[in-house]
Amino acid sequence: MSTDDVDQRIAEASVVVPPGCAITGWAALRWLGGRWFSGLARDGTKLPVTIAVGTHDVRPQPGIAVSAEGLQERLVRVVDGVPITDARYAVSFEMRYARTLESAVTVLDMAAYNDLVSAEDQSAFITPGQNGWTGVPRAREAIGWADENAWSPMETWMRMAWVRDGGFRSPLSNRPVFDRDGRHLGTPDLIDPVAGVIGEYDGDGHLLRTQRDVDLRREARFREHGLQLVTMIAPDAADPTAFIARLTAAYRAAASAPRSARAWTLELPHWWTPTHTVELRSRLTSGERERLLRHRSA
Repeated sequence: MSTDDVDQRIAEASVVVPPGCAITGWAALRWLGGRWFSGLARDGTKLPVTIAVGTHDVRPQPGIAVSAEGLQERLVRVVDGVPITDARYAVSFEMRYARTLESAVTVLDMAAYNDLVSAEDQSAFITPGQNGWTGVPRAREAIGWADENAWSPMETWMRMAWVRDGGFRSPLSNRPVFDRDGRHLGTPDLIDPVAGVIGEYDGDGHLLRTQRDVDLRREARFREHGLQLVTMIAPDAADPTAFIARLTAAYRAAASAPRSARAWTLELPHWWTPTHTVELRSRLTSGERERLLRHRSA
């Protein structure tokens, strides 16, 4: 591969795809519009473009990997001149070969982010269609952890740490919060609607002065209305110990707060259009998708 451009890498790989075969995994999901499939591992190294070849004989080469797993012709489609597998096959491939449960869940969450698959569709595709395939137990477990409204990979990792390391109930992803008069207070990355604890992930973009000012104002609104906020930062992903300590303190504070201090609700006002599942987003008109989901393809 002679270029750093991820889409060009996929296009170049497509030249060596035999008839009846297709590009799969992250590259197929990227080609279908998956925003978060960058072609890079977490350490920044390039991932190979995988070609599902079935019984065809194709030699791996730099930047290209070959999968000899079964591939039915009905699961192959050509998009803008590039043969790719069905999104469900591509998601299954990435989930089954993910090194960790968190990585497998992230694949499904980020595919759902752009409505490429739903958790229900993915479950139906894997069972019974891929019973006995490599990595299926992990993929099935990951489906149970999925949330179709996570907006970034780090939100998924924060949610997993919240439950697996913290031992707390699974929070909801990106649900709008309102005051008692129906005014929108904000949409936190995570919220436990029972305890009134919210979680936010602060990446590098949140360090910019203008964004930090917005964040602080929003955090103040949440606290003024009785919500306890905890923030995850990049180092917490490698070692969530400090994050879990802050999360535990937030739950403790929420439990000791009087019920009368709870001046917020997740009940949607009549004018709000819900978009927190793939099914709900599929019902939107083209105009509504442009207005409400523009950030998902930015």
